[in-house]
Amino acid sequence: MLNLIKNDPWLEPYSDAINGRHEYFLYKEKQLTKNGRKTLADFADGHLYFGLHKTEKNWVLREWAPNATEIFVIGTFNGWQENPKFAMQPKKDGNWEIKLPLNALHHEDLFKLKVKWNGGEGERIPAWATRVVQDDVTKIFSAQVWDPAEPYQVKVKKFKPDTNPLLIYECHVGMSQQEEKVGTYREFKDNVLPRVAKDGYNCIQIMAIQEHPYYGSFGYHVSSFFAPSSRFGTPDELKELIDTAHQMGIAVIMDIVHSHAVKNEVEGLGNFAGDPNQYFYPGDRHNHPAWDSLCFDYGKDNVLHFLLSNCKYWLEEFKFDGFRFDGVTSMLYYSHGLGEAFMGYGDYFNGHQDGNAICYLTLANRLIHQVNPHAITIAEEVSGMPGLAAPIDDGGYGFDYRMAMNIPDYWIKTIKEKIDEDWKPSSMFWEVTNRRADEKTISYAESHDQALVGDKTIIFRLIDADMYWHFQKGDENYTVHRGIALHKMIRLLTASTINGGYLNFMGNEYGHPEWIDFPREGNGWSHKYARRQWDLVDNKNLCYHYLGDFDQAMLSVIKSVKRFQKTKVQEIWHSDSDQILAFKRDDLVFVFNFNPVKSFTDYGFLVPEGSYEVVLNTDNKAFGGNGLNDDSIQHFTMPDKVYKKQRKGWLLLYVPARSAMVLRRIR
Repeated sequence: MLNLIKNDPWLEPYSDAINGRHEYFLYKEKQLTKNGRKTLADFADGHLYFGLHKTEKNWVLREWAPNATEIFVIGTFNGWQENPKFAMQPKKDGNWEIKLPLNALHHEDLFKLKVKWNGGEGERIPAWATRVVQDDVTKIFSAQVWDPAEPYQVKVKKFKPDTNPLLIYECHVGMSQQEEKVGTYREFKDNVLPRVAKDGYNCIQIMAIQEHPYYGSFGYHVSSFFAPSSRFGTPDELKELIDTAHQMGIAVIMDIVHSHAVKNEVEGLGNFAGDPNQYFYPGDRHNHPAWDSLCFDYGKDNVLHFLLSNCKYWLEEFKFDGFRFDGVTSMLYYSHGLGEAFMGYGDYFNGHQDGNAICYLTLANRLIHQVNPHAITIAEEVSGMPGLAAPIDDGGYGFDYRMAMNIPDYWIKTIKEKIDEDWKPSSMFWEVTNRRADEKTISYAESHDQALVGDKTIIFRLIDADMYWHFQKGDENYTVHRGIALHKMIRLLTASTINGGYLNFMGNEYGHPEWIDFPREGNGWSHKYARRQWDLVDNKNLCYHYLGDFDQAMLSVIKSVKRFQKTKVQEIWHSDSDQILAFKRDDLVFVFNFNPVKSFTDYGFLVPEGSYEVVLNTDNKAFGGNGLNDDSIQHFTMPDKVYKKQRKGWLLLYVPARSAMVLRRIR
């Protein structure tokens, strides 16, 4: 019996389905690796064969286009005209190839393919293109020869991410700058990476890396899967960014989009050679009904080859440390998870799951960890599919982590629907610790999803327009004081209960105001809301730095405990009537008072006997609090005969309303 089922007896009725999925993966792995004579890493070398490559003797360009009848390479080097000298030749298995002399192509030359098929023709960007640029005037995209005389030389050859715990700073290079424009890889390297390091995060998760025609898609409508977005700079500048992060001890993972592709035909894969189903499912499964995009056919070996090679390419060529797979729920189900309630285990094994996609995700995790055993893989998945972040050999899909997407939903729902007096600590504690025992999660209070236009960040839900008028020190009103207090408490409760890692979206740590709205017709193509206002947190006359300073202090406390995420979360006490919650991890005791009006004197908590020091207090004046406690005082437990054998005593604390503190047992 697979360990996935052993660890959760409730899965036993579905053992046939679980075993079937696992056996199909083993069969597919065996097939792709020639009965084990190769590895998946050997299979996923498509990027070394397809696309444009410079050898000692010539340039070689290869593409997979089984439905094509003719293909010409057109570009700046031949006036964008069909020329027999630039005709690709058909090879076996639907592949096409051309070899050109070294002097035929030069660095930064632009090119495309003129593809012909029975009944039609069209210009196409090569599917395996590694550099794609957009003309500033015509807005037309083209592939570009990238052959710099002095390519960037990576300084950190091998890097091992720090995952104890994994502290992720989710970011977007384009909107990472202060100015109303598109930011660059170099600006991010110079201006944002030092902030990330100072704040204490050990990993950045970069969005929108794969080239996408529409900037406002946030990078989720990918056209060129092997090309880093040229909006932000050159491939060498991206390599320099990643290498610099590694020198700072910061891991770099990317949002990888293999759940769907943009519909565009000229820029993308939508109708590459007259067959709209070359890369995508036919019929009713061709289009994604909610995303207006195309769904990959994971049952085709050539598609598996393309996607698995894509994973290996980013790991090896740019030294990314792993991936956050986007839209996994959409991949797992024929329904894409739309309209599904997922109320019980039967909903995960009712035959409405895409076995090909499940197999692909498992293959991808096997491959990624073969290429880099220290790589990080995270699944963005909302349905709760069991085994997603369980080891492959146990019957799982092999992700290292899954996103705890229930937590931000819970916080938003609580803020929107409940008055402060109805915030129940028992409910909060259950929500932030509700996870499968055999799967690690990434906890977060909010990500970029909650910051997009049409939604609101936590700070904006709490304070709203008063951020514009009352966020200067000395001018705070009740709404601002409440918002600052709860913002810190929500983050502390979320981060302190992790079992894997913690994630924050760029700027949310200091309560960045307003939403994210990329340039579009509806806002006059403005960049006003597609940037980060770093001057707000740098201005010590404003309240933003309170939140930023607290975030830094909070991460410092978490990192002070060795392998914090593996220590047990042990509840000490909760009272929904008092709105008090206390729990411990290792030698740290976390105490929360969500009561909006009641402070408690000598509130007792039964803890291991000894003395305790305060290491973090949301009510500290340095973090915008009232400073009602003297945090320099040591707290000694009071003995209790009943608990003498357990070596426990009563820790009596003054707990101000709407505040939280962390204490460390020192002896």
